Amino acid sequence: MHGPGGRVVSNKAKNVKKTSKQLFKYLKPYIVPIIFVIIFSIGSTVLAISGPKILGKATTKLFEGLMYKKMSPLGFIDFDAIFNILAWLLLIYVMSALLKYIQEIIMNKVSQKISYRLRDEINKKINKLPLKYFDKNQYGDVLSRVTNDVDTISNNLEQTLSNFVSSIITIIGVLIMMVSISGIMTLVSILTLPIAFVLVILIVSKSQKYFKAQQEVLGDLNGHIEESYGSHEVIKAFNASDKTVEKFNRYNNKLYNSAWKSQFLAGLMMPILSFVGNLGYVGVSVLGGYLAIDGKIQIGDIQAFLQYVRQFNQPIMQTSQIANVFQSVMAASERVFEFLEEKEELKDSEDAIVLDNLKGSVEFDNVKFGYNEDKIIINNFNAKIKPGQKVAIVGPTGAGKTTIVNLLMRFYELNSGSIKIDGIDITKLKKSSLRSTLGMVLQDTWLFSGTIKDNIAFGKLDATDEEIIKASKEADADHFIHTLPDGYNLEINEEGSNISSGQKQLLTIARAFLANPGILILDEATSNVDTRTEVLIQQAMERLMRGRTSFIIAHRLSTIRDADLILVMDKGNIVEQGNHETLLKKKGFYYNLYNSQFETEDI
Repeated sequence: MHGPGGRVVSNKAKNVKKTSKQLFKYLKPYIVPIIFVIIFSIGSTVLAISGPKILGKATTKLFEGLMYKKMSPLGFIDFDAIFNILAWLLLIYVMSALLKYIQEIIMNKVSQKISYRLRDEINKKINKLPLKYFDKNQYGDVLSRVTNDVDTISNNLEQTLSNFVSSIITIIGVLIMMVSISGIMTLVSILTLPIAFVLVILIVSKSQKYFKAQQEVLGDLNGHIEESYGSHEVIKAFNASDKTVEKFNRYNNKLYNSAWKSQFLAGLMMPILSFVGNLGYVGVSVLGGYLAIDGKIQIGDIQAFLQYVRQFNQPIMQTSQIANVFQSVMAASERVFEFLEEKEELKDSEDAIVLDNLKGSVEFDNVKFGYNEDKIIINNFNAKIKPGQKVAIVGPTGAGKTTIVNLLMRFYELNSGSIKIDGIDITKLKKSSLRSTLGMVLQDTWLFSGTIKDNIAFGKLDATDEEIIKASKEADADHFIHTLPDGYNLEINEEGSNISSGQKQLLTIARAFLANPGILILDEATSNVDTRTEVLIQQAMERLMRGRTSFIIAHRLSTIRDADLILVMDKGNIVEQGNHETLLKKKGFYYNLYNSQFETEDI
């Protein structure tokens, strides 16, 4: 199993006992259908097992008739008896197939319901997880648990349960039928099994290292391909194509060498098993012929016994395959259950407050926070923001600017201290009420697959067309939307490449206008756009901030000269605060930061 980027995923569960118990909880509501599946599987298998012996009786009847006719002119073949036997055999096989079909339908429904429930719980779980979980885990890994792992459970659970029961019953039933025909023939046929088993162990022990090497190098190769395609322009720009191809060829050669060796050894398994199985057939045939001549068994019993030998070998091989499938199911289940057991966001208290009649004052009181408890990055952060103030947060990279905004949104919980809105601690507010009060326009423009109208309406899901158009006009987006082929009904593709970066940003501002938040959070939104579009975005943001308490994460200090309050951060602390003129007069940290940037911009 390979995860995103070619990462090799273990196909063995670390704790099979615990995972089995958890999986059984999901199977428990369907215990009655599963019991029926087991009953139908037993019935289908027993009927299928009885077939060869009944067919052997028909063969015996035909043989006896031919021999009797050869010995006597008055002899005849009892076709009526043979027809009755074959008709009975046909009925048995039809009943066996019918039971198998019903069993498959029931088990398929059970496995699909379980996978539906798992996906539903995972979907709900994702919305309850704190952001720090996604900081520590790759999105691709989470996606793999939702798709690949649940699919593995769904697709293989049916096979594991029904085929395992069928295989066990087949082995036991066939062994009983073989012994009922001839004990010594059964012994001869079973003697080949240890030989086959030893040979399989030898092949597996030799091929395992090559399969492991194949998986490892395949992961490296997939990662290299993904990296090469993702940075294709950079490779071309720095003339690194030859080096990239050389690296690919190196991985490819390693993969070739390990793959052909592993596949060659694995390919030997079936011919060797077939050879050993044929040795058993030869022994059974010779011994059966001798016993038939000696009158100890009938000729039809030899034919039946040969069929049973084939039926006996098949479930043994199938059982080993089921064991591998079971390991995959356990490994996939364990990954899913690990995800479902992850620690969730703190839930709202029963007396959580809904924020009404927002004024917009915000207070940070001795805020202390670290993404890891042993590494604090925000130390005793204090600030008081009055309603309607425009607050800029500035500082070098890694100063903690974005972290402050994340704490205000309560994406993370504080280590100590408090954040208050209108004098109320945000931990006492309902999260839905808090986040509906706050609106965000980020540097990264997140748009979803769907129409432009749908993307704007994300700010207010029940918005009317008139409200969407009004918000677009306020954001200066209405004009460019009308120039697009389908206007508001244009489908934005998955990459969003059919509209420009500036247009995307205007749509996110329109979304914020529609949401009409009381407090606004703006990341620098003009870093990747042309000058004309930057002016439009700045104007739109000015209108959006009017009358609202606004937090601006500023990268270009020239854009926040008119801020009411500038919080200057460095290493998680507020080192200075005040307006633009006041801070310049101090000739401190902000002064040096501003002048160094101003000089760079002039250059």
